[in-house]
Amino acid sequence: MLTVGDKFPSLTLPVQQGTSALPADETIDTGETGGKWKVVFYWPKDFTFICPTEIIGYGELKSDFEDRDAVLIGASTDTDFVHFAWRKSDERLANCDFPWIADNSKKLASALGIVAEDAGVAYRATFIVDPHNVIQHVTVNGLNQGRNPQEALRVLDALQTDELCPCNWSQGEEVLKPAA
Repeated sequence: MLTVGDKFPSLTLPVQQGTSALPADETIDTGETGGKWKVVFYWPKDFTFICPTEIIGYGELKSDFEDRDAVLIGASTDTDFVHFAWRKSDERLANCDFPWIADNSKKLASALGIVAEDAGVAYRATFIVDPHNVIQHVTVNGLNQGRNPQEALRVLDALQTDELCPCNWSQGEEVLKPAA
């Protein structure tokens, strides 16, 4: 599995966003940063139970990520048409206005090393990637445990200080200043 310090893979993959039109061969270049941070999170598959709670949780924080100059990107090993159908079926998911990578070929999930081989889907992995496309944080949960999107935001805040941040540090708190 790729980890802190590794370059995030650069692949052009199908992406789905919104519910106003059927997918039309839209793509995303996963190596592009546009000078921004990226928070890329995978869920195992659409039309499941835990996944929508995470997607909605991240979606509720989208503007907070944007305030920190970070782009939020979701992904699973489903197709863009499955993503579209899922968004159309649930208004809460339709309101999650960020790109969803359709990695049904598992190219990105395999390159990241997050495929649960027995299940044939991606683990619940979150990657925080800096503006130079270098992975700065990784968390991976099993298929049955949901994540805390607020924690990804807290970690992004800590990373962006470029300082020593103690346990449970939150934005606005003092960072560590060791004496020389």
